[in-house]
Amino acid sequence: MKPEQADLLRKARESLDAAKLMQQNGYDDFAAARAYYSMFYIAEAFLLDHGPAFSKHSAVHAAFGEHFARTGIVPAEFHRYLIHGMELRHTGDYDYAKKVSPAQAAEQIAHAEEFCEAAARRLGPIPPSTDES
Repeated sequence: MKPEQADLLRKARESLDAAKLMQQNGYDDFAAARAYYSMFYIAEAFLLDHGPAFSKHSAVHAAFGEHFARTGIVPAEFHRYLIHGMELRHTGDYDYAKKVSPAQAAEQIAHAEEFCEAAARRLGPIPPSTDES
């Protein structure tokens, strides 16, 4: 695993931990956003072996779908999880009339956990947080 991948995976784990804490405290909009970022960081870690970094979320989504979901390296639903996660993040962050439900936040957290498990299988164990080492 490259150092950059380790950093992204560590950040993904911390983001997932934060999502769980936020959901436990009733902050479902923010929990869904942190769960999305956990998945996003992992997608970026996967893509580090496929050229330069991407500057847009949509570019990461497209490349992740092309190189990993479409080829079967990860289940195809992971690509959908990433896209739907961003939609919910937008709802929570920008749609003041709508809220992310507790069930939606829990689903995003479960998807982020699946991403972490896939990353650990494919790239190696997720390194501990810097304050854990």
